[in-house]
Formats: sequence, structure tokens, C-alpha cells
Amino acid sequence: MNDNHFKYTNSVIGLPLFFVLFLWFVYWLEIRFDFDFVENGIFPRTLSGLQGIIFSPFIHADIEHLYNNSIPLLILLAALQYFYTRQSLAVISYGILLSGLITWVIGRDSYHIGASSLIYVLVSFIFFKGIQTKYYRLVALSLAVVVVYGGLVWYIFPKVEEKISWEGHLAGLITGFALSLFYKTPEYKKIVKYDWEHPDFDPQEDKFMQRFDENGNFVNIPIVELDDEFPPYYSSSSPVDYTIVENEKNESKPES
Repeated sequence: MNDNHFKYTNSVIGLPLFFVLFLWFVYWLEIRFDFDFVENGIFPRTLSGLQGIIFSPFIHADIEHLYNNSIPLLILLAALQYFYTRQSLAVISYGILLSGLITWVIGRDSYHIGASSLIYVLVSFIFFKGIQTKYYRLVALSLAVVVVYGGLVWYIFPKVEEKISWEGHLAGLITGFALSLFYKTPEYKKIVKYDWEHPDFDPQEDKFMQRFDENGNFVNIPIVELDDEFPPYYSSSSPVDYTIVENEKNESKPES
């Protein structure tokens, strides 16, 4: 493949910036008009708690909670939009819905809010999809994500910190992995140029590989000797009689 798929557009900056600004706008509404959106979060295994599947990523407990989620979202959403442009909107949308649904199923009896589950979706998707593509730039991106955000893996376990929703983090990690398997990236598939790159390549049938023995030594291909006897050009099951006719020219002899 080539690198023409990596193109910078305004959406690389516009999408993460709009998303994060919307989170701050929702928090401003809470402060300005004294709203309390916490009860619109996910409350597991209750009918009213289902609304939180959609609303919970946009609700934060305090400004520190919002700030801690804003920086990773800006970086990860920009990376997603740049390297996986075709899949970015679907990953964000279904990432929010599926991770919220899993949290609703496995979560504690408490309100679960915040965009941290989406952060885990993005980290998981970018890491696993990069490894699956086997393309060196995306693999490098996966390794960079591990270096920067690898410590987040500890917060998918219970009792690491009582105030955080480890269930939402775990749900995001599972969702990101599932989406990396579901959404294919044929644009990053390696183009097969040589015969030996095909999966059905048989080295024993290749003329070049036949010049090497089992130890890797160069050998000459044995010369195949042809039989001296050639089959008749014409064959028939019926007997054929041939008559020899002398070649006589119909020319008058010169007079002496």
C-alpha cells in the first residue's frame, strides 16, 4: 500500500475540538443554571438508567474530572480521525453505545458518568487495529499509545480506586477490541507483488527455488534427456499401403 490514505483535513482538528468543547459546554450549563445531570448517567440494570448510555459520556462530576478526560480525548480523537478516517464516526458512535450498554449490565448500583469509557474505546481500538493491520506506521501508532496510555490498563480492575468506574473502563476496552475486529481496513492491506507472497505459493514448483537443495546450496537443474525415437506423425489403426512412383518428368528429349 502507499501513504496516500494519510491526508490531513480540517476534521482532524475540528472533530476532537468540537467534541471536547461540547463537554465543557454541558459542564458550563450545570454551573451556570445549577443543573445536576448526574442522575442522567448510567444506573445499572434499571429502566431509567438506560438513558445514561447516551448521556453519560457528556456528564462530569467536577472540573478536574472533565480536564483529565479532555486532553486524552483531543489526542486520541485526532489520531483516530487521521489514521482511520473511514471508521472514525462509527467507532465513536458505537463505542459510546456498546460500552454504555456493557456498563449498564455489569456496573455497580451507582451512577456512572464521564467520557473515560470512550477514552478506553479509542485506546483499545487504535492499539489492536494497528497490530492487526501489520502496517508499520499503524503498528508504531499502537506502540505510542501503549507508551503514553499503557498505565490506564490498571483502572479496569476493581478496588484500584473506589471513586472511578472500573466497569466503564473495562467496557470501553472490550468494546474497542470488538470494533477493531468488526471494522476492516482494506485500504491498508499489503499489495501482493511477487509470487512467493501468495499464500498458495509452492517453492518446489518455482524454477528459481529448484536451484537450491535442502541445505540452501546452489545446484544445477538436471538436464532432461529426450528419447531418440520419435512417434510417427500419423498413426492409424487401419493398414496403409504405400506405392512408390518414380519421378518422371514429362519433357521431350532433345534430338541429336
